[in-house]
Amino acid sequence: MADANYVKFNKRLRSIDRNHRKLSRGYVQLVERDGILVPQSRRTARRGFPFRGLLLTLAVFLVFKGFLLAQLGPITYEGRVDKLAVGNAVEQAGAWAMTADPITVWVAGQLAPLF
Repeated sequence: MADANYVKFNKRLRSIDRNHRKLSRGYVQLVERDGILVPQSRRTARRGFPFRGLLLTLAVFLVFKGFLLAQLGPITYEGRVDKLAVGNAVEQAGAWAMTADPITVWVAGQLAPLF
């Protein structure tokens, strides 16, 4: 009989600890019909797709391409991209990604006076 009480006691302690951890992340006091305040844990907002991170990564990549184009010059840059285009599948994908687009050319034009 002592073991059964011990198991119940440990189960109750785990439940109290779990509820305490939930409430420690934030809670709201709800008033029940009889006037008792009952703490309820806040629901965490579900995060969606990280568009901000994706756009930031894309912007950094375009600035990097513009930096390379401004640093190497258009003839050398295109020569290196052409070398990538004749390689294996990974190098061809890199050549496709590194091809100079209008945004890259514009960024290179903005960075050219620095070099």
